[in-house]
Amino acid sequence: MANSIYIHIPFCKSICSYCDFCKVFYNEEIASKYLDSLKKEVIDNYKNEELNTLYIGGGTPSSLSINNLNKLFEIVKLFRLDNIKEFTFECNIQDINKELLNILKSNKVNRLSIGIETINKEGQELLNRVYSKEDITSKINLAREYFDNINLDIIYAYKDETIEVLKEDLDFITSFKPEHISCYSLILEEHTKLFIDNIEPIDEDLDSDMYYYIRDYLKDMSYNHIEVSNFAKKGYEPIHNLVYWNNEEYYGFGVGASGYIDNKRYSNTRNINKYINSDLNRDIELIDDNKKMEYEMILGLRKIDGVNKKDFYNKYNKNIKDVFKIDKLIDDGLLIEDNNNIYIPEDKLYISNSILVNFIGGVNE
Repeated sequence: MANSIYIHIPFCKSICSYCDFCKVFYNEEIASKYLDSLKKEVIDNYKNEELNTLYIGGGTPSSLSINNLNKLFEIVKLFRLDNIKEFTFECNIQDINKELLNILKSNKVNRLSIGIETINKEGQELLNRVYSKEDITSKINLAREYFDNINLDIIYAYKDETIEVLKEDLDFITSFKPEHISCYSLILEEHTKLFIDNIEPIDEDLDSDMYYYIRDYLKDMSYNHIEVSNFAKKGYEPIHNLVYWNNEEYYGFGVGASGYIDNKRYSNTRNINKYINSDLNRDIELIDDNKKMEYEMILGLRKIDGVNKKDFYNKYNKNIKDVFKIDKLIDDGLLIEDNNNIYIPEDKLYISNSILVNFIGGVNE
């Protein structure tokens, strides 16, 4: 049973140079047709579960016109939201105004996620995210009048960035006292402008230094390190994201959206024309017990607390160490086992991906 939903809105008013997500430039007519297909996908697949979390991301959901925004929330009314714990809506700074915020608030949204990325002029131009500090400040202060749970994103480790520039971003971001902060190291993905332009990646040692600088800085500001890239004030842990990291089932609706339902992980087509014609063309992975346990470790070890041994046993009736050969990882200091959990030590989080690959196909038969 799935109690969480992700909805993908692929429209943007401008395209960020680093973005690898499924997106197109905003067009009113196409957006309206897209929402018609989204409604059909929801009606055909949603099984009327009561939801704990709902996340509307993109793209840029806030790029929708008022008419299409209202159309989106008519679709949302198909869901059972009476006891919704967390309803997140992604916004761009340029779109935040009283009309938008009133619509969100009146439709049970209770958490905003706002991409700031950087306030450094050269960095903004590189990422194609150019906003003035004054505009950012006024828009976030306005959002604060409506919402008491806000996430702010930053991107670091982009070309020519220094620790000093990173500190300026962190000083600025934390001045708003957001409940949650997401910090992403720039990845030069294929098919993005940065990749096509052959932008060089930052020095790996500097990237690592920046990662641990962020961790220490935010800890000093009383943020708890929740997951590799996520930090939260106590009581504001990201409930929806924890669904992913805890390997729980969820719906994914929209072009390019991924979901995990009835022991199947799926991804919808990334072709918006196919999606509008109701051709989901889903890529489906059947998940047997071995795959479930792999995902349990690969996703769960992203959390700072790692994987709880008792929870794992209760789910699979097996001990982690009977399923995976992890003694060498523990001996090498790449994993730590205590009375309750198995987790990646904080000084190894930067290389977590190289640790997680050990669990791919690593089930003992």
